Order: sequence, then C-alpha cells, then structure tokens
Amino acid sequence: MAKKEELTKIEEAIKACKLCPLAKGRTYAVPGAGNFDADIVFIGEGPGAKEDKVGEPFVGAAGKFLAEMLAEIKMKREDVFITNVVKCRPPNNRDPLPDEVQTCTTNYLWKQLELIDPKIIITLGRHAMYRFLPQDRRISQDHGKLFKLTSPKSGRHFDIFPLYHPAAALYNGGMREVLMEDFKKIPRVLKKLELKQNPL
Repeated sequence: MAKKEELTKIEEAIKACKLCPLAKGRTYAVPGAGNFDADIVFIGEGPGAKEDKVGEPFVGAAGKFLAEMLAEIKMKREDVFITNVVKCRPPNNRDPLPDEVQTCTTNYLWKQLELIDPKIIITLGRHAMYRFLPQDRRISQDHGKLFKLTSPKSGRHFDIFPLYHPAAALYNGGMREVLMEDFKKIPRVLKKLELKQNPL
C-alpha cells in the first residue's frame, strides 16, 4: 500500500508541477499509466498532442500499435506501466531541452522507476534511449539488445531494452517488421532475467 500511495503522490505532484517552462503550454501533464507492480516499464520521450489533451500516455495511433504488439505477446496495457521522459508536451513537439529533461527525470521519472522496480525498462525511440544510454550508441545497431544501467538515485541496476518508437514504425514497413520481431523477444528476455535473479 505504501508503494501505491507514494506513486499516487508523485502523480499528483506531476499534475501540479510548475518546475520548468513546459508547464506553461500544457493542457494536462501526463504522469504515466498502468500497473504499479509491472515487470515492464515502457518509456517514450514526451507526450504528443493527443496525450496532452487527455493526460494519458500513448493514446494515438502509436498507442494503438503498442497495444497490438502487447497482444502479440499475450499482454495488455494494464499489465505494464507506460510513461515518458518528460511529463508535459514540448511546444510543437520539439525535443525537450536538457534542463527540462533533468527536472523531470530527477524529480519524477527516477522516483517512479525506483518504486515500481521493473525487471526491464523498454525505451521507445532513440531520444528516450539516449536518456539512459551513452549518446554514441545507435538505435539502428542497439535495438532489441539488453544493457545494464546504474540508477543515479540509489545505485541499483536496471536492465534497459531499447526499441524503435511505434510512431516511426507505423509509416516504415521495414522498421515495423523489426519492431515486431524485437517485441517478440520480450518474454524470452524477461524469462532470462528472472532466472538470473532466482537461480535454481
């Protein structure tokens, strides 16, 4: 119960947040949605226009595609947690500025990740990947591979699994195929991580 209360407090803080300029142009902040006990957390870069209107992540065409891919691996949105690096929509969908990213990740995202404590963090798109992996990585080479990351807050280790963004794959048949194949790896990767954590 304490975990749920803490995560709910973070959501309320995000909805009321005025710590950076992104707050001025938003309709709604988008804290994230899903299962607080999820094994998987999906992270995009930031809310788009539709997400800003309703305060929910991944509600447009990309969100529909994400739900379809989850169904392919026998999962639903309610089984996972979905959020973004920044919680408010940047103007005209520009990339978030470094100080905006720093404000959101330090005050909210890392706290959410520490509390949810997922087995795997799946970044969606290169921009989200760069918030967790070095800038010299290339999503074209690193998608569908597992990386280790140390939390700057607690020092604990997280497993990062970068994927292409569903929005980009929607309009690129080749990328769509690759994303679907990477998605199908998720159950196997989870199993592998569980065996490492609980060896027989």
